[in-house]
Amino acid sequence: MKVTGRGLGRAFAAAAGALALTVTMAACGGDDSDDAGKEVDGIKIVEDGTLTICTHLPYKPFQYRDDSDEVVGFDTDLLALLADDMGLEHKVVDIDWNQITSGAAFKAGKCDVGMGAMTITDERAGALTISDPYFDATQALLVKADSGIEDLSALKGKKLGVQTDTTGAMYAEENADKNGYSIVVFEDMALQANAVKAGSVDAAINDNGVLFDFAKENPDTAVTTEFDTGEQYGFPAAKDANGEKLIERLNEVLATAKEDGTYDEIYEKYFGTKPTTR
Repeated sequence: MKVTGRGLGRAFAAAAGALALTVTMAACGGDDSDDAGKEVDGIKIVEDGTLTICTHLPYKPFQYRDDSDEVVGFDTDLLALLADDMGLEHKVVDIDWNQITSGAAFKAGKCDVGMGAMTITDERAGALTISDPYFDATQALLVKADSGIEDLSALKGKKLGVQTDTTGAMYAEENADKNGYSIVVFEDMALQANAVKAGSVDAAINDNGVLFDFAKENPDTAVTTEFDTGEQYGFPAAKDANGEKLIERLNEVLATAKEDGTYDEIYEKYFGTKPTTR
């Protein structure tokens, strides 16, 4: 801020200049309490005392609202470990998935870190700082249990549901011509899977974890095949120095959780079995 004494006496101008210097120092000084309160061990955070997490709900069992409307899930529990390690509370912000994978949510200061069973890809790595892999996954096919559809080749002339901006959608598009199905795009996994249940699409492709969970709760549907895409999930943050510091801290937390058994406990809590590979 700059205050000038144009058209004023010298004494008043000098006083105004001193006031301007005082205001500038108060606004920009390194010991500002608000700025200091939004930093933990050199890592800047969006909200004082809180780790703010962006996701797109629901994606059960990785993140979803329970009966009390609290966001819970496998990813949520893992990032809660990071919040605890930093001495913070945590909260979840539900936004469009593309805002997370493009990095726009972090540039806009909406959150510190993202979650969403996000497959690590070269394109996403170009826009985000991504954690070490924390989950091995692949794509799977959900159909009505009595449909007789076993794989993509049985979908000729039929409709295949995908979730927008996902690797499942990419896989479906890559294989559409040779299998002869049409693609129907849904905004989230719940809409996509329920479209199979309702019969408005003949099948859906998405990550195996969420589809197996859906089929378990909806026995009139079934997962009939998986596609070995060799995918691994990572947690995203901003593509900048601060994002790198945050993800470095997260990688340390994840490594400790795997060493001391905490990761296995969280995995079993949501998937009903201990992980076979990591």
